[in-house]
Amino acid sequence: MIRVLVADDHPIVRSGIVALLEAADDVEVVGEAADGGEAVALALALQPDLVLMDLRMPVLDGDEATARILATAPSIRVVVLTTYESDESILTAIEAGASGYLLKAAPQEEILAGIRSVARGEVALAPSIAAMLVRRVKKPAITLSARETEVLGLVASGMSNPAIATQLFLSEATVKTHLIHVFEKLGVSDRTRAVTLAMELGLLARG
Repeated sequence: MIRVLVADDHPIVRSGIVALLEAADDVEVVGEAADGGEAVALALALQPDLVLMDLRMPVLDGDEATARILATAPSIRVVVLTTYESDESILTAIEAGASGYLLKAAPQEEILAGIRSVARGEVALAPSIAAMLVRRVKKPAITLSARETEVLGLVASGMSNPAIATQLFLSEATVKTHLIHVFEKLGVSDRTRAVTLAMELGLLARG
């Protein structure tokens, strides 16, 4: 039997997931969590084989809950089951240690097959997610211009756009344009993620 903890903050959605799992002969639902904090506590208390984790939840998001669970109990496997399929959501979940990323809109058999695969020690990705990752890997290497790197470096040091404009003798609009180009190249939507990803990719020196 695959012992599963279900973590989802929507009661109706959670009950539907539980019903799906309980209909399978080889799956046993050992607990339900309504938020990320409860998911961590129950996972550590119950030691399930697998946690079926939503991404957007109160207290802790699914990726943070995943990281905390695996930091203490690395033998537990986590499968993300969510409606979100943006590049950033997927990569954040995988970086946190999730062994699978499935979509709630997927056919029931696909979800069950993914759970069984991860329980066997494999990785399970929804077809659309796998295709996205392949496309991302095939993308040419990201490069930032000297000015974009300079602007992002000043962002990393904690400077605001007006301060950066003054420092570099640019207009604030020009600074914003450089940052927009950086966001587009990195596939992110905020300054913090742009800085951390640029550091991870070696585009920006770590402070």
